[in-house]
Amino acid sequence: MAHIPATPDELAERLDRHAYLSDDGLATACFLALRMGRPLFLEGEAGVGKTELAKTLALVLGAPLIRLQCYEGLDASQALYDWDFPRQLLHLRAAEAAGVADVARLEGELYDRRFLLARPLLQALETAPSVLLVDEVDRADDEFEAFLLEVLSDFTISVPELGTIRAERPPSSS
Repeated sequence: MAHIPATPDELAERLDRHAYLSDDGLATACFLALRMGRPLFLEGEAGVGKTELAKTLALVLGAPLIRLQCYEGLDASQALYDWDFPRQLLHLRAAEAAGVADVARLEGELYDRRFLLARPLLQALETAPSVLLVDEVDRADDEFEAFLLEVLSDFTISVPELGTIRAERPPSSS
């Protein structure tokens, strides 16, 4: 992974090497967000380069770009995680075929991390470094926006069956 640039000017130069021209204000805002480990919220008309900035930041930082596309009706489970029900069912069938009789242990195994499908927010928390692009957040419901702000404020999520998952290092967000 490339290091975080030492100055806003260095960040602007590195963005420029990847064909993204930023002004001083944008380079400074991005630099500060990276240095402080805080999200960067960008607003603007379609086509001004918000998504391209996230893509280019990912290139500059040598980090994967993880994208959460927002829309009306998006809920937390669609953005965080889901359980891999087909794999859980296969596990149950295999345990039954093997004659496993310890029901409590079997139930506990069903909610093991290996059966958890990471959606964009969990992927970003578990991938260090990463750049998280939350696109079209204005299309999401107010409840989801509030939830998203909460996740991005402390970089943790709770999975009731597993406990709290905390980012080792906050994702760069835009």
